[in-house]
Amino acid sequence: MTGSTHTYNTPASRRAPRRTTPERSGAGKARAKREGWAAFWFLLPDSLGLLIFVFIPMIMAIVLGFFRLDGFGNLSFIGGANYVRMVQDPQFLQSAAVTAIYLVILVPAVFIVSLLLALLVQQRIPFVGAIRSALFAPYVISLVVVGLMWQFLLSDKVGVINQFLAAFGIHGISWLGDPKYTLGTVVVISIWFQMGYYMIIFLSGLQDIPGELYESARIDGATAWQRFWNITWPMLRPTALFVLITVTIAVITGGFDLIYILTGGGPAGSTSLLIFYIYQQAFLYGEYGYAAAIGSVLVLVLLIWSAFMFRITKGGRVDDE
Repeated sequence: MTGSTHTYNTPASRRAPRRTTPERSGAGKARAKREGWAAFWFLLPDSLGLLIFVFIPMIMAIVLGFFRLDGFGNLSFIGGANYVRMVQDPQFLQSAAVTAIYLVILVPAVFIVSLLLALLVQQRIPFVGAIRSALFAPYVISLVVVGLMWQFLLSDKVGVINQFLAAFGIHGISWLGDPKYTLGTVVVISIWFQMGYYMIIFLSGLQDIPGELYESARIDGATAWQRFWNITWPMLRPTALFVLITVTIAVITGGFDLIYILTGGGPAGSTSLLIFYIYQQAFLYGEYGYAAAIGSVLVLVLLIWSAFMFRITKGGRVDDE
């Protein structure tokens, strides 16, 4: 009797699944647990900092806006009276209008100037490193020093700028004393101070764009404007979103030092930004509850603006989906 040998191939669907050994499963869980604890300890300092120095003061300011608190510790609940007062306060309305004008002019100006400077210093031009350093240098100077320097340069009688203009027959311009010129002067100084910092941010975004895209566009005959509009600008959206939001926050909350040194909010309230008005109410007049209410409104405006920018820019995504 001749035996025959048969080979049977078991279908893949009927094969017994590979079992994970307890050792391998335990090692994976232990590794995941270690990584989780590492992430926790790395995030803990920043989380505590945000909680203690940002979220808790923010909540306290919102709550304080419903109270009347003076500098002598007298605290009384007044409900929404501070917010009603805000609407009826002509100085608050003037400060809000000045802040809106300052914002509408300064944010696009800083954005455009910084982007143009980044496009310039990205090119291979002589002494480009020195040019970048010179443009960025004002940002590392203290705002107090910047304010004092420009106050000296713009002095009515002995200021360097007025002496220079006098050589061309232009006399009598009070850059920091005439309401017609004061806000515009502060805007120009703010652009000069901030443009170098945002130029560096734009430059880092530009350097992340692959050079092969530009080479392909040049081969296809694209002009400089077509390369910018179809390659540079879409790839720069995340950076542009970051710049827009941070410039807005810097304009609304960061103009106090410069205003305080240059004009003190004057003349006639022409440069009294909301952040400066909050300082006046809290530390000059002792109206801490009212100042907290104004600060809460300011934070709400910033949150709405940030959400609006995320919405219209699709969160800074490069794709158009």
